[in-house]
Amino acid sequence: MALSAGDAVRVVMTKWGDRPHWEMDALYLGADHAGDWIAFPVGTVMSRPGVSVTTTNEQVGLVPSAGTAVGRAWLATFHGPGGNVWTYVDMTTVPSWHGHTVRAVDLDLDVVEGLDRVVYVDDQDEFDEHRVELGYPREVVDLAMATRDLVLTAVRDKHPPFDGSAQPWFDVLHSLTR
Repeated sequence: MALSAGDAVRVVMTKWGDRPHWEMDALYLGADHAGDWIAFPVGTVMSRPGVSVTTTNEQVGLVPSAGTAVGRAWLATFHGPGGNVWTYVDMTTVPSWHGHTVRAVDLDLDVVEGLDRVVYVDDQDEFDEHRVELGYPREVVDLAMATRDLVLTAVRDKHPPFDGSAQPWFDVLHSLTR
């Protein structure tokens, strides 16, 4: 099923063992060599069991589509002004599209570029705890750690798509919402 700019899509993230996690609606923006770009306009409701937040800044997400599993086992969110970070990348199972819904398992491990432009790994402790407690298979652990290292370097060194590639997609979002 082909998606067009402005189509409504859904992001469904679970935790290991098919436990519910973040879910949110988004707008499909388009695709390029890096993958499928989606948007979370101001006012987007993001919810998980026990928590619901409403975005106060524009955000553009990327569902990677090219490369090996290590190159695709993540979901990135790029924040516009007014956010609490610039870039947030969840290490996941390889995301997959099911019609208008993208699904992935969040593996707790994140790479973040803060407002001060410092890039760091977040929730390593949560990942280490859950990989034992929830019994992540060895190949899932290896994939998450290899992906973390690849993404950390890419964000820190401003390799595509972490080099400003999201900016034109904010323009597409503006054309759809203003």
